[in-house]
Amino acid sequence: MSRPLLEVEGLEAGYEQVAVLHGVSLEAAPGEIVAVIGPNGAGKSTLLKAVYGLVHVGGGIVRYDGDDVTRKRAHELTALGLNFVPQQDNVFPSLSIAENLAVAASVLPRGERPDAVARLHKLFPLLRERRRQRAGTLSGGQRKLVALARALVTGPRLLLLDEPSAGLAPRAMDEVFAKLAEIRELGIAIVIVEQNARRALALADRGYVLELGRNRYEGTGSGLLHDPKVAELYLGGAARTASSSTSTSTPGGMKPAT
Repeated sequence: MSRPLLEVEGLEAGYEQVAVLHGVSLEAAPGEIVAVIGPNGAGKSTLLKAVYGLVHVGGGIVRYDGDDVTRKRAHELTALGLNFVPQQDNVFPSLSIAENLAVAASVLPRGERPDAVARLHKLFPLLRERRRQRAGTLSGGQRKLVALARALVTGPRLLLLDEPSAGLAPRAMDEVFAKLAEIRELGIAIVIVEQNARRALALADRGYVLELGRNRYEGTGSGLLHDPKVAELYLGGAARTASSSTSTSTPGGMKPAT
């Protein structure tokens, strides 16, 4: 694996007097999809927000491309090539698709904006076809695609995605996950928080399990997905294939947090 693009070490973060993360660590390499799973309240979304400068960080370090970016503001991180797509409020519903992309592209030099939007139209043909349609009238899956496009128009090297499949019908979910695979092929790293853990791990190169704000396990996406122990504890049932692990104490292809 190449040098990590994102390195999170011992992150302590939370809201006002409430600590949520207790020493969480994570890495993501260029062109890699990293899934973060775990039960409700594990701190998954807080992890993304802490990395992106949206919640208080009390300790630990965040490095992006080798540089310490701990506690940098969100707009500074966007300028460096790191962008965040929240679960909700990720588009302007009263604006058209074209206007949503124009607002997102406004952080770029004026001369670069047309080419940036054109690249997005190539990746998302639907957005070109419906560019005059208000975002608020789109289906849930289509709105997710607009949110992804808005994050991508600035040319990021890393995307942080919070529950991109939330509330979507199966067909729309298929479309969103297929688009994430296309984005990975462009060399863009993705850190995805997902309640649909099986689907996320099936797509991911690597995965992390959080529990009560701490690392519990980490390993390959396939190793997590197919391990009976992980399936029993975090995936709602038996693994779909037998694990190749010979260990009786840790999931196959994974290691417990230390």
